[in-house]
Amino acid sequence: MKITPALFLRFIPVALLLLASGAPLAAPIIELSAGMHRIEAEVASNPGDRATGLMHRPSMPAHRGMLFIFPEADVQCFWMKNTLIPLSIAFLDDSGHILQIADMQPQSLDNHCSSKPVRFALEMNAGWFRSRGLAAGAKINGLGKVPVAR
Repeated sequence: MKITPALFLRFIPVALLLLASGAPLAAPIIELSAGMHRIEAEVASNPGDRATGLMHRPSMPAHRGMLFIFPEADVQCFWMKNTLIPLSIAFLDDSGHILQIADMQPQSLDNHCSSKPVRFALEMNAGWFRSRGLAAGAKINGLGKVPVAR
């Protein structure tokens, strides 16, 4: 199909309506793995995506998560305001090793902070890491292909 200027202009109201509705725009997805377990990770590499995270979502597929990428290693803290699903978060070092895992309850203002400076955090459905036998020291593979954080 050839996209003509007239056809292009017909899509602008739809795009504006989606933006005004607050509907989440699709984040880039990368494939990560933890041993034999495949992860489709939405990438949050800019301040807006990191601030929104997984808010307002009623559910998330079992193999899906969100990878937060920060420009510099620092102690990172997360809370669950406006997040509807229980999550587990793994704080990762630069090589992808899990430093710690925290379980987070929906709509809570409790802070969950990394014990050391990190550039990566991976949120999955609550219990995902535990149910797969993953704990501190386990490795998440695929971080070499992540975009640069802004």
